[in-house]
Amino acid sequence: MEFLGTPQTASYCGTKKACGLSMLPPAAQTPVVQECCQPYYLPGCRYLNSWRPSLFCRVSNVQTCPDDSALNRSPLRPPTILPALRSALFCRYGTHDWEQSNQLHLRGAEASRLWAGRLTGDSTRLMKDKDQLTRQMQEGTWRNLGQRLSDIGFWKSELGYELERLLTENDSLNSIKRRLECAAEEVNCPLQVALECLYLREKRIGVDLVHDNVEKNLLQEVDLLKCCQEQMRKLAQRIDIQMRDNRDAQHALERDFEDKSTAECIDEKCFNLTCTSDCINFFHGVDKVDGTISVPETWAKFSNDNIKHSQNMRANSIRLREEGEHLLETLSDQMWKQFTNTNLAFNARISEVMDVKNKLQTELAKTVQELLQAENTIMLLERSILAKECPLKMAQTRLECRAWRPNIELCRDMAQSKLLNEVCVIDDTMQTLKLRLRETQDTLQLLVMTKSRLEHELAIKANTLCIDKERCMGMRKTFPSVPRLVGYAHPCTPCTSCPRRPVLAPC
Repeated sequence: MEFLGTPQTASYCGTKKACGLSMLPPAAQTPVVQECCQPYYLPGCRYLNSWRPSLFCRVSNVQTCPDDSALNRSPLRPPTILPALRSALFCRYGTHDWEQSNQLHLRGAEASRLWAGRLTGDSTRLMKDKDQLTRQMQEGTWRNLGQRLSDIGFWKSELGYELERLLTENDSLNSIKRRLECAAEEVNCPLQVALECLYLREKRIGVDLVHDNVEKNLLQEVDLLKCCQEQMRKLAQRIDIQMRDNRDAQHALERDFEDKSTAECIDEKCFNLTCTSDCINFFHGVDKVDGTISVPETWAKFSNDNIKHSQNMRANSIRLREEGEHLLETLSDQMWKQFTNTNLAFNARISEVMDVKNKLQTELAKTVQELLQAENTIMLLERSILAKECPLKMAQTRLECRAWRPNIELCRDMAQSKLLNEVCVIDDTMQTLKLRLRETQDTLQLLVMTKSRLEHELAIKANTLCIDKERCMGMRKTFPSVPRLVGYAHPCTPCTSCPRRPVLAPC
């Protein structure tokens, strides 16, 4: 008997014997067939419980058969598998598993041969491609190194040209700086008058301490008078700072020029290397260490920024040099013009202050008159509010008395409506009058404050007139001579460098 993983139906082939019974007893009801479901396992792998036979077991009660006819009608089936062989049968493979394993090995061997053939062909093509790629990479590297040497040569020439121009500009800027420093020592006296006027005008009081046109002109005059002592020194300091910036730009250009010279030597050496050169060697891991700090765009931008920075420094130097030359040429004319403008501003300001003072005096008289009128209005409003209290009391008393009417007599008749309206109107009238009284009282306080402010402003204007008209203008009647203003020569020495102005004696 052979088991292939599926249950088989056994038949009994023995001789028919009489069982001593005429007929078999009726068989019991056939039980429901139960299947043993097998779990799914991967093919080609053997597991301990990888196969179990699925047996269809039917349970029946065996009784003695009375005769052969009854035995033929209901044959009895002995157990399909012997209990002693059950454990051995569970550990065997089936025919399907054997065939599947063979097919798996055959397909695996075929796939390995196909893979080995493809790999051999791919390896041959790969070697040819890589050889060609290596030659192309070497040619590309040679061309790139040549282009790199050309770029370095271009930027070296640009840096050298800009460095030469920057050095020339530094010499010119140093010359104008010395001129400004010498001229700054010549101006001392003209500044004192303008500063004294500013100090005196700081004694103005209140709102008159204003940044008016006079103060603007005085400040401008101070700035112009400091062209030799302050403005020129400041310009000289700016030029000194600019010269330091120029030196920084010069050092950056020189450093960049030297770096490019070194890089040009290195790249030229690399350009001339071949596969048969003696100095080539293995440097393992050099391709894994990225020591670069720039890319071609940033490399070119660095030199371009250095050149642009140098150009900006030269432009600033030219602008400062022209500013210094222009300042030395126009100093005399500007100072005289500013002195005249300041005097005109003083006269105009004095006239304005006197006009405002007269207007304030007129306004003060009107304010005093309005103050008396406001006091009278407050008195009348208080009397009017006091007169409305009795009518309000009477109307509220009537309403309170009518609230005591009995039962149905507590009616909202015309008299009740009129009384309610009368109370509301009188109350609104009193509130309006009280509001107007508060507004009038506030106005009175405002008028009092206005009167006080006007009196204060009059005192301020009198103080301002004293400072501007008497003290400042009295001091500005004398002004230093032209040589002292322009600083061309000593005040007592005839000035030959400025033919446009006559030489004046010291004041």
